[in-house]
Amino acid sequence: MAVLKTYARLWTDDLDQALPLLEELTGEEPHLRLAFEQVALAAVGNFLVIAGPAEERARYSHASATVVVDDLDALLATLTSAGATVTTPTTGGPTGRFLYARHADGAEIEYVEWTPELVRRIIPG
Repeated sequence: MAVLKTYARLWTDDLDQALPLLEELTGEEPHLRLAFEQVALAAVGNFLVIAGPAEERARYSHASATVVVDDLDALLATLTSAGATVTTPTTGGPTGRFLYARHADGAEIEYVEWTPELVRRIIPG
């Protein structure tokens, strides 16, 4: 199992207002933009911007980062052996599969296994 990418999560009311500064800071355009349930997401550089009404964003705020891995099943075995607790079981989403886990130290992370197409498009080979 390998970590392919790690995103710092940023929370905003307005995605379009947040992106120009991040584009300037990173020198990049968003490489991912999508809607998921009642929030809008955009990834630019190593930032994952989550926008929408505060009450909807709060549903995801328990995780401090989003980590993309190449094998979610292998990750789950590693997490379990390290005493982590899965707080949201493996679920399908628009970019692949994901789960949320609370590490034994209390940190909570969203882990995502992207579709092969996304990995080819976003992760340098």
